[in-house]
Amino acid sequence: MLENERYGEAMDLLRFLLQCQGQDQRHYDEWQALLEWLEAAFPQYNRDNNGEAADGEPWEADEEEPDEDEMKRKNVQAKLAEDRFYADKLLQTAMQEPLGEQNLLALEQLSYLEGAEIDESLVTWLQSKPLHPLLQFRVLQALRKRGMQGNIELVRGQERARIDIESVPLSPDEFPPQIGLITERVAGQTEVQEPTLYYFAQELWTQFIMAIYGTDDYFSIVDENDETIDIWAASLHQVVSESLTGSRSDEEIRYMYGVTDTMRFRFEQAYRTMKQFVAAGTNG
Repeated sequence: MLENERYGEAMDLLRFLLQCQGQDQRHYDEWQALLEWLEAAFPQYNRDNNGEAADGEPWEADEEEPDEDEMKRKNVQAKLAEDRFYADKLLQTAMQEPLGEQNLLALEQLSYLEGAEIDESLVTWLQSKPLHPLLQFRVLQALRKRGMQGNIELVRGQERARIDIESVPLSPDEFPPQIGLITERVAGQTEVQEPTLYYFAQELWTQFIMAIYGTDDYFSIVDENDETIDIWAASLHQVVSESLTGSRSDEEIRYMYGVTDTMRFRFEQAYRTMKQFVAAGTNG
């Protein structure tokens, strides 16, 4: 959330977590400290449980977003006017290693600049470097924001994928509705009894879907087979449960989602794919 500048949502999540019971005290201390820092650093995004901003005015994030986007565009254009090499510097920053927050910020700024040579540089980078799938997706989003059209081929994980740039989702709402069925299934099993697990499952699923976008796994989910939905929902529940508790008892979780013995092999495949993604993010 912080990487995507979703500060208001981050504050809401932290407030929710602080109300949950049964966690280690150090977690509450960390959440409280982070919440206080966010409230002090980004007061304009602060809102209370009634959906109001810190100054008591109704929260109108959707109305502010276009103005904020235009301000970012003008800021980047102003920097380009001051420095004709600014686009080259942004490209260099976006592609520098080790990869981190600066890469994402540079990609965002590149979204507001024109020039086919920028598209060509980003596409060449995508096709020639073994980038993390989540970073690949961020580059694809930048290309769509820049207005690039057509398809490009690149290696996604262990697959060669063909991506239609104009169809790359820019927000979770732009993914096919089938993608949301997974978290809906998890919500049905956890929203009341394990709300903390459900919130973390939502965030992990958003990141994971971006990482597998355009792959065979992604299209199998979009095809909306009931068994496939059950398998991925159970896998998501299992991975998040392990992350929070450190233990694994997949038999009970498989039973909750109706994953039968005949579906077990596919469940294990989905589970391993998601675990590999989590491990890659942790190690990176």
